[in-house]
Amino acid sequence: MRGSAVVRRRFQLVLIKPSHYGDDGYVIRWWRSIIPSNSLASLYGIAADSAARRVLGEDVDIDIEAIDEFNTRVDIPELLRKFAKNKNVGLVALVGVQSNQYPRALDIASRFREANIPVAIGGFHVSGCLSMLDGKAVGLDACREMGVSIFAGEAEGRFDMLLQDAAAGRLQPIYNYLKDLPGIEQTPVPLLPLLNVERTLGVSTSFDAGRGCPYQCSFCTIINVQGRKSRFRSPEDIESIVRANWAQGISRFFITDDNFTRNKNWEAILDRLVWLREAQGIPLGLMIQVDTLCHKVPNFIEKCKRAGVTRVFIGLENINPDNLLNAKKRQNKITEYRKMLLAWKDQGIITFAGYILGFPGDTPHSIRKDIAILKRELPLDIVEFFCLTPLPGSEDHQGLWKSGVAMDPDLNNYDLEHVCTAHPRMSTSEWAGIYNEAWSTYYSPDHMEVLLRRAGASGIKMSSLVKILYQFSTMHTLEGVHPLQSGVFRLRHPDERRPGLERENFLFFRVRLAANLIRKTWFGLSTLTSLSVAAIRVSYDPRRLDYTDEAMARATDDDDINLDLLNQTPAAKEAAAHQKRILELTRGNA
Repeated sequence: MRGSAVVRRRFQLVLIKPSHYGDDGYVIRWWRSIIPSNSLASLYGIAADSAARRVLGEDVDIDIEAIDEFNTRVDIPELLRKFAKNKNVGLVALVGVQSNQYPRALDIASRFREANIPVAIGGFHVSGCLSMLDGKAVGLDACREMGVSIFAGEAEGRFDMLLQDAAAGRLQPIYNYLKDLPGIEQTPVPLLPLLNVERTLGVSTSFDAGRGCPYQCSFCTIINVQGRKSRFRSPEDIESIVRANWAQGISRFFITDDNFTRNKNWEAILDRLVWLREAQGIPLGLMIQVDTLCHKVPNFIEKCKRAGVTRVFIGLENINPDNLLNAKKRQNKITEYRKMLLAWKDQGIITFAGYILGFPGDTPHSIRKDIAILKRELPLDIVEFFCLTPLPGSEDHQGLWKSGVAMDPDLNNYDLEHVCTAHPRMSTSEWAGIYNEAWSTYYSPDHMEVLLRRAGASGIKMSSLVKILYQFSTMHTLEGVHPLQSGVFRLRHPDERRPGLERENFLFFRVRLAANLIRKTWFGLSTLTSLSVAAIRVSYDPRRLDYTDEAMARATDDDDINLDLLNQTPAAKEAAAHQKRILELTRGNA
């Protein structure tokens, strides 16, 4: 009809990456968080693509808001008012929800469901439970009772349907795509608005160049959610991701592949990143995750350096071959640890290593001994300690669940830093105690100076290492959280305390926060000052490049005799002897 105007409608899409509750009952939230959320970036990119294609019709605009609760308050009253202005037309999507975040996710969901607003939940907890258990275990019925739709699997190619069902008021109780994992080549670019990215330290974001993992680690959930058959993005996809983010001034990325070394496109991707950095002038800064045999791939580490990799995370997990075998981590060879770490050192790249405490053979004594070996014989920079945790979705959890073994019923504790089940050789208090002790032992003032001296000899950027050492040496003691859950300036709000816990007197709450801020600031500044002074001392030492110690010494044929790493257990001795036999045979056939 001539002169008539199209009446536009608005669909509210709120993407929330929930945090979880700290030991004090308050949501863990920071002024600036340390780790960007890959799930949130992926879902935002997919949602933005759906909105651009107007999947709800030409007359419907989709308003998208992304909230990472680790650095942004989920202001539920304000969001409810926003929905009410639009007649509650829309969807709240809780994305990337891990097991420890599940209780918080349900608490958020309940407020929106009380207002009759559609809610969906996805992530590793619901997907892992549906993959490995009976579909009802570990809290999934709470979603059903609340009317929250469960989305299991990956959203590429499926998100349009979810939006259309929400808009039509026909959300299904469950969307299960675990047996139909999509290809990720030429899919929407993972992207977050600059406003979100600026709330992370270093203004960094993330993307995955591949998904899935061929290994069989029993503690891992990735293989049971993303599959054991790897899927990859192309170099062209990676360039699109980098350029889309660089258009906002973002050039720092965490590439979240569980093992980038095993990405079949690794070389082509790195070549493209080298070109973007060296020829196009994009100042890339990258962190990647690799396995302990990455140094055996020709040119891999050298090309990582040229592409802009400054930090690398290595799934070391343990230095005891018996523990590695117990966890089905057969790909880790302790005889290669030092060679691999020195190869990264040669390129001036900071190494991070995950280290798990609580394998069946562990005791407080054996763990203390292992950490001493780590400090003395391996040229690691940062060690991230974790408690062995039966995460829902892992083979470990499935085995305990089928056997009826008691596990902590509070999913909020499944954050890899709380003890969640019994141990055959340690009491709960002993296990928790040695976990706490591990942090102070590795990050002692004396050892941190050693780490700085090794950095000075390797050309590692000293200021970067100081900031990382500060974060990892203080957060467990100062804030009671794992450094990977940390940030700058912990924020609390009276409305963010866990339901069921008494709400504190407002005046007492404010006074306590102020007192804690003063105490923590003083402790933090004194630690940072000590580290900075040590770093300056090392930097101006004319002999800094000559520094060496047992860990920095080159691997030799006598390591099996000289290193405790290769002599601590019968299994370690056998691993060293096996490696020596292989070398002798290889040389004999050369």
